[in-house]
Amino acid sequence: MSDSFQEVTSVSWFGRIKRAVGGVVFGLILIVLMVIGLFWNEGRAVQTARSLAEGAGTVVSVGVDKIDAGNDGRLVHVTGPVTADSGLADPDFGIQAEGLRLSRSVEMYQWKEDSKSETTKKLGGGEETVTTYSYSKVWDDSQINSSDFKKPDGHQNPPMAIHSRSFQIAEGKLGAFTLDRPVLDRIGGDKEFSLSSSQSAAIEAAYTGAKPINIVDGRIYLGADTTSPALGDYRIGYELAPLGTVSIVARQAGDRFESYQTAAGDALLMVDTGDVPADRMFAEAVSANTLITWLLRAGGLILLTIGFALLLGPIGVIFDVIPFLGSLARLGTGIIAFVLAILVGTTTIAVAWFWYRPVLAAAILAAGVIAAAAVYMLGRSRKPAVPAAAPSPGAAA
Repeated sequence: MSDSFQEVTSVSWFGRIKRAVGGVVFGLILIVLMVIGLFWNEGRAVQTARSLAEGAGTVVSVGVDKIDAGNDGRLVHVTGPVTADSGLADPDFGIQAEGLRLSRSVEMYQWKEDSKSETTKKLGGGEETVTTYSYSKVWDDSQINSSDFKKPDGHQNPPMAIHSRSFQIAEGKLGAFTLDRPVLDRIGGDKEFSLSSSQSAAIEAAYTGAKPINIVDGRIYLGADTTSPALGDYRIGYELAPLGTVSIVARQAGDRFESYQTAAGDALLMVDTGDVPADRMFAEAVSANTLITWLLRAGGLILLTIGFALLLGPIGVIFDVIPFLGSLARLGTGIIAFVLAILVGTTTIAVAWFWYRPVLAAAILAAGVIAAAAVYMLGRSRKPAVPAAAPSPGAAA
């Protein structure tokens, strides 16, 4: 027998109209915010593109064996192996490793609530919603608050006493340079750090809890039965960012690196794993900026569509007196909302282009006008001539 129950709620036609009017207000706010957001996104993209172009034109590659004080304040590119004076440790479980960062990932076996709703429109404009709540036990990396469940009785979760943590070296060395947190935080390349049964003794010595300890598939398992988890059992795994070669583009500040403030507006501090040339790092940053710009454009247009759909929402509710008519009206308002979103969104982007890139926008507009004029003139030159009318037989010679 499944652990679930159903709840049936009803809303009258007038109640739905009231709710739709509230949606209109939210829709208007959403439309205004998205217009502002789309405009801002174009400015952000231009500023980042100019900052990257400025950085690519001024960056200098330097060695890491010794520090040249003449480069202080300049945007520099360095590459080399990172070293650390100390190791990494998780004192809660006695885990030790050599690397840049040791990350502990914790999951607890606990109750989770899922809900699924089916809404039926009734003749007269009312609406009935049947919501099915189901409960299952899952592994989750954060505490699920069972007090918020629709049916908390019998589904109480124990408090999560162990949490995910990250242990990172305070400082690293890149030749003669010192790497501190702003740089270390940007170094990726984390890989799974598998535990072995030989570490069980150290883990048991450090662990102060009461649950039995096992090593399963390279992870710590806290619980009596590893094949049949109980409520409140834990799975604990680790990832390690190893020591290795990194490439950095940043402002040289003595023996350290800081963000480089460009005249265009952005502060540059780029870190990549491996031996990556400066030009490739900037090319990747340009590609990332383009991708982010298009993703934000697409997201803005989608939210604009939702905003206009909410704005037109009362129309569908009014026609829902007869559900079939309401569905047709909602289909029409959905199409209208999409068209309005495209018109408003593209117009906003176009205006932003003229605002942030007036020279480029004017050049594109001029090119379009010239192309259109050329096509028009070409069409006129190919227009067939109208043949002259033949003289009538009775006309004088």
